[in-house]
Amino acid sequence: MNATIVVNNLSAAYRKAEVLSGISFDVMPGTLTSIVGPNGAGKSTLIKTMLELHPRTTGDVSFLGQSYKLAKTKIGYVPQRGSVDWDFPTDALDVVLMGLYGKIGWLKRPRKSDREQAMEALRAMGMEQYADRQISQLSGGQQQRVFLARALVQDAEIYFLDEPLAGVDAATERIIMETLQQLRTKGRTVMVVHHDLQTVEDYFDHVLLLNRTVIAHGATAEVFTEDQLHRTYGGALRWMREKV
Repeated sequence: MNATIVVNNLSAAYRKAEVLSGISFDVMPGTLTSIVGPNGAGKSTLIKTMLELHPRTTGDVSFLGQSYKLAKTKIGYVPQRGSVDWDFPTDALDVVLMGLYGKIGWLKRPRKSDREQAMEALRAMGMEQYADRQISQLSGGQQQRVFLARALVQDAEIYFLDEPLAGVDAATERIIMETLQQLRTKGRTVMVVHHDLQTVEDYFDHVLLLNRTVIAHGATAEVFTEDQLHRTYGGALRWMREKV
């Protein structure tokens, strides 16, 4: 089986200060991977650099054996909620329809079938009753569900999510994780920036431990150990042996 994502010697910088150094890893299809590391480790920058939203200084990335430019219609991306302009005047259904613009075309009006497909994605996230609600009027958890619905409607092969569980309620967290686990079951590849160490073993089958470079990457049962976490977090880590 060929890797879905191949990253080779990827590096990136902000204002000449290196924030990612020599990143290399492969991700296989049908895996749900957590990207874990301390603040400032470069987790969000890694995703943005892979998706050509931030310039790389070295390295190569391939998706399904292709460059991002050729594979981008097969990739879904959910950015951090704090990076989105929620005051933009649009409703939830229109946000989800944006996920179909690669198929519809930016200058064409969505068809009835497109709107039905977008409604089905909202329904999968328990948000169909908010289809006509302005996005700015939704709670943080509801906004996150809408953005995941936008990614789902693309029917992508690969999904990237940047801290989708940050600041959401328990019901939203459950829906999001059930959705991501269903994608994995369908053979899709999912990578998630995640901050809660206590849920990693419950939610993810693979882990990428990052602190400006890859500390470890592999199956959660093998990689998510006290020793590897100390290597990743250094003295900042307080290892929790028992889950709250």
